[in-house]
Amino acid sequence: MAKVHMVLQGKGGVGKSVLAATLAQYKSAKGQTPLCIDTDPVNATFEGYKALNVRRLNIMDDDEINSRNFDALVELIAPSKDDVIIDNGASSFVPLSHYLITNEVPAILQEMGHELVVHTVITGGQALLDTVSGFAQLADQYPSECLFVVWLNPYWGAIEHEGKSFEQMKAYTNNKDRVSAIIQIPELKKETHGRDFSEMLQARLTFDEALAMESLTIMTRQRLKIIRKQLFGLMDNAAVL
Repeated sequence: MAKVHMVLQGKGGVGKSVLAATLAQYKSAKGQTPLCIDTDPVNATFEGYKALNVRRLNIMDDDEINSRNFDALVELIAPSKDDVIIDNGASSFVPLSHYLITNEVPAILQEMGHELVVHTVITGGQALLDTVSGFAQLADQYPSECLFVVWLNPYWGAIEHEGKSFEQMKAYTNNKDRVSAIIQIPELKKETHGRDFSEMLQARLTFDEALAMESLTIMTRQRLKIIRKQLFGLMDNAAVL
């Protein structure tokens, strides 16, 4: 059974494309050739990773789903033996979710022998409540065929509100049974590991590409190796992946 990993969050700029690219690299490291698709109508960041062979597919016409283009997306997914990774934009969050649910797409994927895994990001800082709300919407609206993976991204600050961690928030406790895994992205020291990782992301490089670059210092490459090991180790522990 191939899994269809769909990255969804209604708030922009929270790390969805980073998540998609990291997941694609993890799958490749496990011997798969994941089918990578970027449907973000505004910022096609995922497509920028040339080494991942990401396909661009615009499923939007203004504020509505283009049903013919979405049909093409399903046709791409249908025969896939390896996992599929789809990065979606914040601007298409509401119409895409509505379209998926009203057309019973999770059930269609299940009939094909695929499984839908919804990945969503929770961030600290000003976007905390918006991202928590986005997760609650997804968990409330999506049917039981869907599995959920929550990524906690501390880049903009601690993920806590009024002294409560995400796991203590009502949005999580009310939907705990829907969540198959929580992945806590490690907090990186900004001057060293954080800077190296950020520069790699800005250049749209994979870990393998960056580690092969002799123009990078030995210690930069060492720090990137450590980050990759940490991220992949966390994903190993999330059995749903």
